[in-house]
Amino acid sequence: MMKTRLFAVVIFAASASVTLAHTQETPKRGVALKPAPSASEGLLANWNEIGRKLIAMAEDFPDDKYDFKPAPTVGTFSKKLIHAAAANYFFTNVALGQKPPAEEDPKRDEFKNKAGVVAYVKKSFADGAAAIKAKGDKGLSASVLDPFAQDNPSQAGKSQIRLGDLATGLVEHSGEVYGQLTVYYRAAGLVPPESRPKK
Repeated sequence: MMKTRLFAVVIFAASASVTLAHTQETPKRGVALKPAPSASEGLLANWNEIGRKLIAMAEDFPDDKYDFKPAPTVGTFSKKLIHAAAANYFFTNVALGQKPPAEEDPKRDEFKNKAGVVAYVKKSFADGAAAIKAKGDKGLSASVLDPFAQDNPSQAGKSQIRLGDLATGLVEHSGEVYGQLTVYYRAAGLVPPESRPKK
């Protein structure tokens, strides 16, 4: 009798683990798996996500602290945002067949107020997203002159890069600026939007 119970328990446990594994690996009947995003769709999602975070900071940071800097040797909060937005045009301009920006960053006094900076940040990410959509997978795999090769005079006008890789590099750059701006928040005694409890 004891052997029968033990056998039943072992069979039940094995059956339960097979059922659990099956439900974890197999979607419910009638539910189609969503296909993996294409390369351009994945890039667009990453571009828009870091854009969302920087735009949230641009809109959230107090107006009277927009020219705050946590140390005398670094740029202000607004200059960091302007820098991130301006850098996006090294991708967008190239994607549209235009020359990269002549100067990396517009001057702070070109923006009358916080609203002007916010609008510029929003536009830079919207313009980049539109370029990614317009190019698609095929266009983003094309080779273009690397606009950053000018930093190395021996490579100026010679070095090429895939357009999608150029955009990916600028997503990474925006992520670095985002990380820097979280420090500005903390130094100003504020909590960054992404670190606040979700409602």
